[in-house]
Amino acid sequence: MTVETLPEASASNSSKRGEDALATLTALVQADIETCNRLIIERMQSPVALIPQLAAHLIAAGGKRLRPLLTLAAARLCGYEGDRHMGLAACVEFIHTATLLHDDVVDESDLRRGQASANAVFGNKASVLVGDFLFARAFQLMVADGSLKVLDILCGASATIAEGEVLQLTIQNDLSTSEAQYLEVIEGKTAALFAAATRVGAVVADQPEAREKALETYGHALGVAFQLVDDALDYSAQQAKLGKTVGDDFREGKITLPVLVAHARGSEEEKAFWRRTIEEREQAEGDLEQALALMHKHGALEETAARARFYAQQAVDALAIFPDSEMKKAMSDVVRFVVERAH
Repeated sequence: MTVETLPEASASNSSKRGEDALATLTALVQADIETCNRLIIERMQSPVALIPQLAAHLIAAGGKRLRPLLTLAAARLCGYEGDRHMGLAACVEFIHTATLLHDDVVDESDLRRGQASANAVFGNKASVLVGDFLFARAFQLMVADGSLKVLDILCGASATIAEGEVLQLTIQNDLSTSEAQYLEVIEGKTAALFAAATRVGAVVADQPEAREKALETYGHALGVAFQLVDDALDYSAQQAKLGKTVGDDFREGKITLPVLVAHARGSEEEKAFWRRTIEEREQAEGDLEQALALMHKHGALEETAARARFYAQQAVDALAIFPDSEMKKAMSDVVRFVVERAH
């Protein structure tokens, strides 16, 4: 059984290859994802008109539905022939969407995937409360599945996500944050849901623990890579590709790996720049351009991309336990979509 090595993305068509990989995986579970989408729309409904209206705004903004897609793919990879995975995929999407609503309020974001965020359109109060509604819908779907193990996995992930977000809040604007603390944040706020999404696919298929753990490792590593790329994108992408204005993390004083690397490798004068802009939040015109210049000078974005490729390779390697199949290849290839979004 061979393990594919993830190449370093450098060609101009790398983004196209990544999109093709995602399209291939989606096609393999097309019927399942269509059923999942119908279930999501059905469970968004409420006699309180603002709830489906606000939820529909998020759906209209697009998104790849990557997390529920991975739940569906993981179940099929394991040979599952039933339909429990579709309800759980919808559950995963509700958890993710609820966290997006809450995150945009906390971050005071005006854009989500290139369009006005829900809180910008409907206000913070509505966004928080509809996020709570979607969490409640997710828990209803978990209970309906009837598996205490599934309930434990997804409830645990929900708690871990909240802990990750709170931890991120506590280290915000603090340049003494270690890379280990930073990784703890992204493992909580992002990787935990990826890991749960893929693990429950194995659970519904009643797989041995080794396969269950392999899919959990795949999801976790993929989630870390995904967030590392996101953090690099904030300093390197055009607004249309990123779905938000470039430099949002800088303006908010967020501690991400590009900042930590540039600060650690910088001179005393450069460290003073980071203290002023990130810790003290005293930012002037031209500071973002200066931050970008320092990141390029010290290879901070390249270092972040290299770390993302490291975790992406872990995700690919985790699938070695499964026999070769079209689904296994598609799940390996979709890792490219995650790490090549910046190209």
